[in-house]
This record gives sequence, C-alpha cells and structure tokens, in this order.
Amino acid sequence: MQTSRKFKSSAGIHGFYNQAQHIDPYGLSHIQILDNNVYSDVGSQGTSASFQTVKEEYFTLDSSTATGSFMVYDSPAASVSSNRSPLSPQGSHSCLSDPHHSPDIYESPLSGSSFADDDNVLMRQKLRELEFTLLGPESDFTNNSDFCLHQADQLARWDWSQMGDMIPRLDIKQMLFACAEAISDEDIPRAAGLMHVLEQMVSVSGEPIQRLGAYMLEGLRARVELSGSKIYRALKCDVPVSSDLMTYMSVLFNICPYWKFAYVSANAVIQEAVEFEPRIHIIDFQIAQGTQWMYLMKALANRPGGPPSIRITGVDDSQSAHARGGGLHIVRQKLLSFAQSNNVPFQFHDVAMSGCEVQLEHLALQPGEAVVVNFPYVLHHMPDESVDTWNHRDRLLRLVKSLSPKVVTLVEQESNTNTKPFLPRFQETLEYYKAMFESIDAGSTRDDKQRINAEQHCVARDIVNMIACEGPDRVERHEVFGKWRLRFTMAGFNQYPLSCSVTTAVKNLLKEYDRNYGLQEKDGAVYLWWMNTVMSTSSAWR
Repeated sequence: MQTSRKFKSSAGIHGFYNQAQHIDPYGLSHIQILDNNVYSDVGSQGTSASFQTVKEEYFTLDSSTATGSFMVYDSPAASVSSNRSPLSPQGSHSCLSDPHHSPDIYESPLSGSSFADDDNVLMRQKLRELEFTLLGPESDFTNNSDFCLHQADQLARWDWSQMGDMIPRLDIKQMLFACAEAISDEDIPRAAGLMHVLEQMVSVSGEPIQRLGAYMLEGLRARVELSGSKIYRALKCDVPVSSDLMTYMSVLFNICPYWKFAYVSANAVIQEAVEFEPRIHIIDFQIAQGTQWMYLMKALANRPGGPPSIRITGVDDSQSAHARGGGLHIVRQKLLSFAQSNNVPFQFHDVAMSGCEVQLEHLALQPGEAVVVNFPYVLHHMPDESVDTWNHRDRLLRLVKSLSPKVVTLVEQESNTNTKPFLPRFQETLEYYKAMFESIDAGSTRDDKQRINAEQHCVARDIVNMIACEGPDRVERHEVFGKWRLRFTMAGFNQYPLSCSVTTAVKNLLKEYDRNYGLQEKDGAVYLWWMNTVMSTSSAWR
C-alpha cells in the first residue's frame, strides 16, 4: 500500500499505551462518521485519503489441512517459572469457527453483537456529535484535506470521557475487527474514530486481549500511516540492544513451551534416524544460540559404542546476530566447549547469510556423512511464489531433497497468513495471537515487567509486520500443516514416521507447563494445542 500523503505519527512502534494515557491517533484527527451504523459491513483494502490500493493476484497452493480424529492429551499441572519464549510467535484457530477448515469467506464477527440497543444509539450519537464538532453539518472530507488537518487540535480537546461509561461494555475483538474493516473499506475517518475509542480499551499491562489489542492497534495505525516498507524499516531501527533482547527472549523461552516443543520433538526424531551413524552432519537453518544441539549431543554422548562425530552447519542472518550480540563464532565456541566437556568429536561450519541465499556450495558436504536438516520456525520467512518469482520456499526444499538427507525436521506455527488478503489475515492473526497471549499469561504474573518487555520486543514486531506490511516486506507468512505437506510432497519428500518416543518426549515436556497445553497425533505429525487452538506442528520428512 503506497500513500500519496503522509500523516505524522505521534508515537513510534514501541510507544505503546496504558489505558490512562491519551495518545493522538497518528494525526488522523479529522474524524468523520459517514454512515449511521459504526459497525456497517465493508470490503476491500486501501484508504480514502488518496491511498493507492495494491491488490495481490497470483496462483498459489490451495488451502488444505489434515483431517482425522481429535485426541488431545492434557498434561498434569505444574508450576511454571516466568522465564521462557514462544517462537517467533504462533497462531490460533477457534474450534467454533476454524478458518482453515472453511472457505476464505469471512462474515463480520460483529454480526450477532451483544451490544444493547441503547448502547448502540448512544455510541452513534456521540460519534455524530464528534463529526459535527470537527467538520460541521455539510463538510466534504474527501475534498477538503486542509480543513481536516486544521482540526487536529479540536480532536485533542474532545471529551472522550463522555463515552467512558460505554467502553467497559464494548468488545475489544469486535472493535479491532470493525477498525480493520474500515481500513479495508478505505474509510480512514471512521477507522480513526474507532482507533481513538480503542485507545481507551487496550493496555500492555492488562488482560491478554488488552495487551494483544495494543499491538494490533499499533499495526493498524502503521498500515494507515505508512507503506509496508517504511514501517518495517522503522521497526528494524527500534529493536532493543542485543543484551536486552536476549533477556526478553529468555523470559518467553521459560514462560511457554513453543521453542522447547521444537527442540524436543525434532531431537527425538533425529536421535532415532542417526542411531547407528558414525558421522553426522546437521544443517540448521535457524541456528540461533545453538541450544538445541546441546540437548542432542548430551543424548548421543551416552550412545552404546561411544558418541558419533558431529558436524553442524549453522545458517544465520543479521537479525539473529543482533540478538546474540555477535556472529556465529559465539555459537561455535559455545558448542565446541560443550562437546569437549561431553567427549563428543565436533566441528562447526558457519553460513552467515539468510536461508534464502543458501546454495549447495555453501553447505560444504563431505562424503560418508549422514545429513540431517532442521527447519525450526524458519521456513515461513522464506518468500514463495506469491512474493518472488524465484520462490525461495520451494527452491530450498528441492535443494535439501537433493542432499539425500536421513531426515528433515519441520516445526511451524499452525496459522494461515501467507497469501490471505488483509482483512481475513487480520482475523486470523487476531484469533491466533489471542490464544498465544492467553498461554503466555498462564506462565507469568499480570504485572511482570520482564514479560511486558518480552511481548513488546519479541512478539509485537511480528504482529505489526503481518498487519502493516505487504509484498516482500511482509516476512511473517505462515502456512498450515496441510500446505507444508503439499510443498514437501511436490519437492519429492515422503513423511518420516514418528515413533512413540516423539510423543513421549513432548508429553514429558508439557508436564512442566499449564494443564491447558495439549498434544495431538494426527496425519503423521504432532500438534501442540493451547486449549481449543492448535499453536504448532512438528513433522519429519525424508
């Protein structure tokens, strides 16, 4: 989405607001309500303020998901420390209305609203009073931008407390979707009015939906105010220093099991696949801190007949290097030291580039090695046919297949945001992250400042990217397991059967966490649930 006219921002991406704080809605103070019902249905995307609509048209994989019997295993209750991290976030699908199992046709969640009639009348009355105050009874907003900009200070003086009695009875999810609908329908004045009401409802230290609402509201503002490329560049400039980011990631890592789910499930498969191999070459496309391989080395060190020789190729990028506070030499030294302490013969090969850039010659394969490839929450960052004619997502899978690997492990968020247009993607993101924030809440106290910082710096950025960005600048492009299965099959892979050792390992992991986490085996994959929402899937291929 390109803009022909900029609106000045009064708050950056990390300028999130608590309920008591008043924030100017990004200079969109020229609010006008154009129809009688603030919740009227709307359609496609763009903005009435001379924005140009960018429509995505391409052929892509059909949406598909696995079907089968439903079997969730609840893990026993246990105390959870407030220090641990979800992936680069997951998503959520309601059991009542799962977008993955229905066509991409979305009815407004506002239909069937429980608002009382008198509340609706009062809301419309207050918003029309605001319209009259700012624009007068017969003003033409679309042809009078100078007048609109001149009214900025009037909005700041508007007494929003007149609507204060109604705000507790409003539904944040419904208000967020109404705002997204207004933006999709190019009705920026109406969207600005809804944003101003939402400011009074959200809080980064409140309940899960209030916290999520704060970040989604920021994403909506970013979408209206700037093109995707500009906002994403701005977000990259606002990342915390590496030492702080490591702390925030550690907090989330300990609060919820999403990353450990990836490590434990993948390692259980790998350990079986290389049981009798003397030389193992692991190619990790998301090496991060290398923590996953310390667990595996520990297990292989006790193998009958002695540990195998292990060589790890770590693929990296600048963002991961920033989080570590340095390059892959940090990972090399960490793993080398651990391997020596466990008497494991070890070598490390670094590939300091994005996975999109990796070619065969970068992997330094050697004869006689059993090749293992690991994709932990990383393939959804690779652009596919809807973004780039090179289609790096499928190219990379074909490259990996050409290595004749013993096993390839895949862990991804079970969310469907890759090719969906803005409005259904917004709804998907809202439902998915609502479940994630609820799961984070179960592992921390409400006023935990470390958790608040972790959500802002490790989760909010992904949410804003999915809402505000389009084209190559939208890097958060999740797909559900059914689509991943189709991609792997098209690249020549077959599913690697998961043994009971995988589910046993994950069940043991979940004993450390809230009882609302569950495990499901279906269609050759392992599904991690939070209550009624699938958060992640783990599968293996060869």
